[in-house]
Amino acid sequence: MQTEQLTPQQTRPTDTGNRAARLAVTVFPVLVLAAGGIGLALPDAFVSWKTNVPYLLGVVMFCMGLTMTPHDFKGVAKRPWAVGLGLVAHYVIMPGLGWLIANALDLPPQLAAGVILVGCAPSGTASNVVTYLARGDVALSVSVATVSTVLAPLVTPPLTLLLAGEFLPVDAGSMVTDILKTVLLPVVAGLVVRLVLGRYVDRVLGFLPWLSALTIAVIVAVVVAGSATAIKAAAGLVLLAVVLHNGLGLALGYGAGKLARLGAPASRAMAFEVGMQNSGLAASLATAHFSPLAALPAAVFSVWHNVSGALVAAWMSYRARRAEQA
Repeated sequence: MQTEQLTPQQTRPTDTGNRAARLAVTVFPVLVLAAGGIGLALPDAFVSWKTNVPYLLGVVMFCMGLTMTPHDFKGVAKRPWAVGLGLVAHYVIMPGLGWLIANALDLPPQLAAGVILVGCAPSGTASNVVTYLARGDVALSVSVATVSTVLAPLVTPPLTLLLAGEFLPVDAGSMVTDILKTVLLPVVAGLVVRLVLGRYVDRVLGFLPWLSALTIAVIVAVVVAGSATAIKAAAGLVLLAVVLHNGLGLALGYGAGKLARLGAPASRAMAFEVGMQNSGLAASLATAHFSPLAALPAAVFSVWHNVSGALVAAWMSYRARRAEQA
């Protein structure tokens, strides 16, 4: 999900920024949940859109590129240790948790591969907004999310092959090509447009989160429509897997930050950079390389990680305020 990209200077929420971010984080899960309900109720209206999912994801990633600036990459050079730790934690904890949960719950092969693929995806860009709400280190959050997205073509396919290959055949080479076309190329194109036409792009930045949210909602509707029959039998099991995956990711990400002594704000950022995923990419890859059923965990993750992220951010923000007052 792309909600809004925050500048590294925004390390504490202002009243206006807080309201805008809360609105985006609150409305998005409702929108996606409604889209899933429509896809479930009217599958015939969306199932034929399956081939359009990669293009829809490209729109989301192009919007992400439009929100990026060279300053985001300068943050990486200033704090390579913290960013490197965030990347390692993200690409070790979430894929590992996906594999463990798939085996612990004895998931069917399609669902197991889908859960693992969600874990192998890069950071979700909504993590920037949620870190902002949690009074976390937004600069670190933006840096980790940016680099994890850029590295996705090199990291996501081999990880998926390694961990999900025991459940389903994985064509890692084809997956690399798909990620380059649907993620990296649109992001780079958006960044170039921002550099060339910055003053015009600035005028529509407020609209981009909603365009991304609507596009992700359509992706979820298509994914749900493709496996409408199977959802009724597997929904409870998938929800359990997603809640465990996301919850443990948030906790272990926070723990990694504390263990590395990065400080409280950076540890909050680490929690969301590890626990929140680019579930739109996972849904697109699962639909293209596995099946609509394998994309179901990503669709559920799209809703749940924004709900849990907003709740955890509110709790962290409350504790941070209490600590400041003390």
